[in-house]
Amino acid sequence: MTDQAPAAESGTPDIPGKPTSASRTTLSHIMTHNDTNLLGTVHGGVIMKLVDDAAGAVAGRHSGGPAVTASMDEMAFLEPVRVGDLVHVKAQVNWTGRTSMEVGVRVLAERWNESTPPTQVGSAYLVFAAVDADGKPRRVPPVLPETEQDKRRYQEAQIRRTHRLARRRAIMELREKRAAEGFED
Repeated sequence: MTDQAPAAESGTPDIPGKPTSASRTTLSHIMTHNDTNLLGTVHGGVIMKLVDDAAGAVAGRHSGGPAVTASMDEMAFLEPVRVGDLVHVKAQVNWTGRTSMEVGVRVLAERWNESTPPTQVGSAYLVFAAVDADGKPRRVPPVLPETEQDKRRYQEAQIRRTHRLARRRAIMELREKRAAEGFED
């Protein structure tokens, strides 16, 4: 249930797979007053940018070159982040297709001056497409899950992909139906 084409069908040799740990990364940042919203907590958009930055680094590492954000799914904010929090954004490739990758991201926060364990404050799933110098899609190496947790994440990513594709199909069918009925949206 992946979009990895067999080498014989695609006309290109197989790309060796990469283990999940090969591109996993953590980005850390201390939140300041410049990051706050009108409520005095860190703006969700600041967290989303950190998520996209970390996920983009992971996608680029895994694919061995440029990758662009295709979609962001399920960005969940679980707890507010405050000025003075040290935010850790942990990202890894969960699943790969022929030219795309799902990157899972966990956002943790801890007080910069305390030794308490970090708390999970958010999570997201992003899909990246690997592109060449002309912006055209290019193949990516398969991801090789290493742990039972990696295998679970891979399976869950396949479910999310199935849902994304079904949602896109349903929307396109609705638009075609409305166009056929004379509605111009």
